[in-house]
Amino acid sequence: MRRWKSGPGHLVIHQGDITTLAVECVVNAANSRLAGGGGVDGAIHRAAGIQKLQHACQSIIAGIGRLETGQAVITPGFDLPAPFIIHTVGPIWRGGGQGEPELLRQCHGNSLALARQHGLERIAFPAISCGAYGYPVDLAAPVALDALRQGLDAGLAAEVHLVLHDAAALAVWTAHAERIL
Repeated sequence: MRRWKSGPGHLVIHQGDITTLAVECVVNAANSRLAGGGGVDGAIHRAAGIQKLQHACQSIIAGIGRLETGQAVITPGFDLPAPFIIHTVGPIWRGGGQGEPELLRQCHGNSLALARQHGLERIAFPAISCGAYGYPVDLAAPVALDALRQGLDAGLAAEVHLVLHDAAALAVWTAHAERIL
């Protein structure tokens, strides 16, 4: 686990299971229908209670139709240690020329802003879009870290955890954090 100060807040990067963290909010790398799926999305749905979380997500989708890439919405955390889940849709990697970096930045910025609107200051993020959506970790890390740094510097959160699934990703994100933070 590594910790950096940024503005009035802190960024913590570690390897682990985001569904077990006792933070105020976890961010879910969701799909546009908030339907649950594989990877971190599936893990969060299972840990929160699939039926409870699906019902909350279906209520949101009934009102908006779908969640656009970069947008964020909030639900209760149900059975998670975290009382809230922010769902955001990351960009699908298409080579980098389709606005992917800006959309990834929006995922992080909009999630932090939504957390702040709800008075949530301790937030955990996964590596959004780096799984099934194919965003290369080495390219996603600097974009996400810069967006998180800006949010921390603006006072949008007191503590942001970046929770990574494996040691290889941890090494990449930590190396980028050393340069950016």
